[in-house]
Amino acid sequence: MKLTVVGCSGSFPSAESACSSYLVEADGFRLLLDMGNGALGELQRHIGLYDLDAIFLSHLHADHCIDMCAYFVARFYRHEGGRCGTIPVYGPDGTEQRLTTAYDDVPDERSMSEVFEFRTLKSGTFEIGPFRVRTERLAHPVEAYGIRVEHGGRSLTYSGDTGVCPELGKLAEGSDLFLCEASFTHGKEDIPDLHLNGREAGEYAQRGNVGRLVLTHIPPWTSAEQNLADAHEVYAGPIDLAVPGAVYEV
Repeated sequence: MKLTVVGCSGSFPSAESACSSYLVEADGFRLLLDMGNGALGELQRHIGLYDLDAIFLSHLHADHCIDMCAYFVARFYRHEGGRCGTIPVYGPDGTEQRLTTAYDDVPDERSMSEVFEFRTLKSGTFEIGPFRVRTERLAHPVEAYGIRVEHGGRSLTYSGDTGVCPELGKLAEGSDLFLCEASFTHGKEDIPDLHLNGREAGEYAQRGNVGRLVLTHIPPWTSAEQNLADAHEVYAGPIDLAVPGAVYEV
């Protein structure tokens, strides 16, 4: 599998990065994990506008899904070649309504479904193209899911947004790469069921014996270097800070 960081800023885009979006590729299939603010423009640095095969939306906060409205425009109003066919979009219950409301001026209430085939996420195991995936509902103020993607005996886990919860540990256990949010700073913010800090991400990686930890979703007001140092204190494996354009062969 090939993982490309499209955007990794938490809460809102930074001067350096769009919000959450990660491209996973194998056997010519392209799966996008989230499409937050600014992600659609950045995505086009890596693949063509119409080259995606499926989209996974971890939850419906704007910094993880709002560029789906722009992608609707690109697919629905395509000037050359006519309107695009549908592609699967996996998201929490109410994804179509949320995106339709956010766009506000669709031709009719079913227009989104003419280019997106909405599939409701639940905790479970299923296939997306060549990938075997497992999803778990995690701890966040809205319905939110983490995902484990497996292919060819290798695995990567993406936390989405979550607070501390046992389901995340089960999802990440033994992963070759763990893409984990680290929005908070250890010793500064302590809000249950919202986000993790760098130390907590490191603890999950250590307990789960993951191969590599990549810290992501760090907001512009949070020190990425502090989160990196905190994670190193509790996890003995390699750790990276996610940066736009970074590529990992998993």
